[in-house]
Amino acid sequence: MSELRDITGVFVANATDHEGGTGCTVICCPSGATGGVDVRGGAPATRETDLLRPEETVDVLHAVVLSGGSAFGLASACGVADELSRRDIGLDVGVCKVPIVSSACVFDLACGDASSRPTSDMGADACARALDGSDELEHGNVGAGTGCTVGKLAGMDRAMKGGLGTHVESAGGIVCQAFSAVNACGNVRDPRSGTFVAGMRETPDSEVIVDEVDAMLAMATRMPLDGPAPRTNTTISCIVTNAALAKAQATKVAQMSADAYAHAICPTHTTNDGDTVFVMATGEMDAPVDLVGVLATRALELAIVDGCLSARGAYGIPGAARDKGNES
Repeated sequence: MSELRDITGVFVANATDHEGGTGCTVICCPSGATGGVDVRGGAPATRETDLLRPEETVDVLHAVVLSGGSAFGLASACGVADELSRRDIGLDVGVCKVPIVSSACVFDLACGDASSRPTSDMGADACARALDGSDELEHGNVGAGTGCTVGKLAGMDRAMKGGLGTHVESAGGIVCQAFSAVNACGNVRDPRSGTFVAGMRETPDSEVIVDEVDAMLAMATRMPLDGPAPRTNTTISCIVTNAALAKAQATKVAQMSADAYAHAICPTHTTNDGDTVFVMATGEMDAPVDLVGVLATRALELAIVDGCLSARGAYGIPGAARDKGNES
């Protein structure tokens, strides 16, 4: 994709390995954004999150990379940093410019080929295409959403596809756009209606989605044996806003918008999820922090829903976007 339609100076693109079942999504701000982060999941795979804490001295963020591949996928952020460096984009430290690139990864190794992971070259390619404006942004089974799944309490044979979702909310000239790779252990529901859009199915052959919390309570005595494989989940997201925020304020927006996970995913923030939310604020407009937080939360809720509604069936796992067919 070229520049975001509603926020200037921010560029997004995906790199996708459909055969391998993985990919990455790169969100670039060459002029630098103010960054914040909130990490609530019990098993995160992340890069440069401590640097975003309000008390740390670096106050600029040039890219966020959402990636598949579990911890292996952090390599894609290295490629983004290399591509930004080749373009002389980064924090000026006197002898050179160092791109500040934060990243988080989902576990998608159970989809496609477990030996396929987002590479440094994939990150560099997505970064280049984002900055060159050569792509239209797709959602669903692309980028970091390629190998995402949801509803995995009873195992993969009753799960559904998740994917990459996005949504924009605005008010009074303040814009928040959310991107989310939805790979949750829990079910995903539309908070507007309370209806499940993807999650654990009643049986491997059923299209009926069951309440995973009720199922967890019913399985309580068997959870140590029959629970989901550890650390195989995670929903990772990035909020981009045109608001002017300090680092502490961006952190507060990340904390507020993480509530979207609780509104749209049930259960969430489990020991088997590495849930993370980044914020990139471009500083174009003054705005009350609480207004930005409310907009960011709503945008992220609906990005999570979009990530599942746009996900097609793949790798033998059904998706909600059945009208678009399956892909292998």
